[in-house]
Amino acid sequence: MDEQNNFGFRTILYWLLGVVAIGAFIWQVASSPEVSEPSLAQEESLSIQLVEEPVVETSEEIVERPSEANVTLFNNLPTINEDSLALNPNPRTYQAKLPNHNFLTHTVERGETPNIIADQYNITSETLLGGNPWLNQESNALQSGAELVILPVDGVLHEVQPGETLESIAEDYDVTIDEIVAYASNNLEPPFFRLVPETEILIPGATVGQFYWTAPKTVGGGGGSQQWQIVGTGFFTWPITSRCMTQYYWYGHPGIDVGLPEGSSVLAADHGTITYASWASGSYYDYGNLIVINHGNGFETLYAHLSSINVFPGQIVRQGDFIGLTGNTGRSSGPHLHFEIRLNDFRDDPLFYLGGPVQNC
Repeated sequence: MDEQNNFGFRTILYWLLGVVAIGAFIWQVASSPEVSEPSLAQEESLSIQLVEEPVVETSEEIVERPSEANVTLFNNLPTINEDSLALNPNPRTYQAKLPNHNFLTHTVERGETPNIIADQYNITSETLLGGNPWLNQESNALQSGAELVILPVDGVLHEVQPGETLESIAEDYDVTIDEIVAYASNNLEPPFFRLVPETEILIPGATVGQFYWTAPKTVGGGGGSQQWQIVGTGFFTWPITSRCMTQYYWYGHPGIDVGLPEGSSVLAADHGTITYASWASGSYYDYGNLIVINHGNGFETLYAHLSSINVFPGQIVRQGDFIGLTGNTGRSSGPHLHFEIRLNDFRDDPLFYLGGPVQNC
């Protein structure tokens, strides 16, 4: 009987404890405060934790931007550069050296001729022309006081033109490239051997070619062999009264220049037929007004730089006949007569055929 009472008592006690526990839980829930709105600082903290890291979009894929922590980590890593196969940089532009010549000069004295001057320096008269091309272009130029460039070796001083190459220059002068490069003062450095326009290089062993004009061998345009109506004597007289020599015959000047006032009479040196009487045409304009007499025996005489022509092609003249007046036409540096004698087109020294003394002017 006592055991039944104890069991009933314990059951009631457990039931009461359960009711109390449930009541306490309900009270705690009912009495808890409402959830307040987060503060601004809490929002910022919460956004830092919850917002995903932004990403950078590319045309191929989306690449995540590394975080600040990762960037710091990467910056502290060592950098390795592999440049064992890279070329050493050279910031300089190649610049060719300029020719560095140191030529002698010679001042022409009274009575000197190109041959005398060339012999003095152990060079040829052709080399004298090679270093002073104006001697061939301007009559009356070799006068007292004229200054000449003296090349140290036989050759030609060539002014480089734009577009020229060593190959083209060597071909023009019929020499080898090695000969041009070997002359040290030309300063042609390997591997480029670059030429600089408007500079001068010396071409050893070269010579200046001369323009050779052949006078007409017929008159009247009939063609064929000319039957000359008159033949010269083969002996020549002076075509002018002056004997004042301003330039003698030499390689660069195939005649003589005789100075005298403009307008002086010019006479035929021997009998013959006029084959040319006009301004010298084409590349031969250097002669200015020109008269050519064919003497019918292989000889021809030429009279250049005239101010006046008083004959015509086909006209027959005799030795001493008046044919024109001296002048300063064409390429000329002063009034004078340029006179040539040719035998079968070979330009010979007129002084071999003309008698009497001459003087230097």
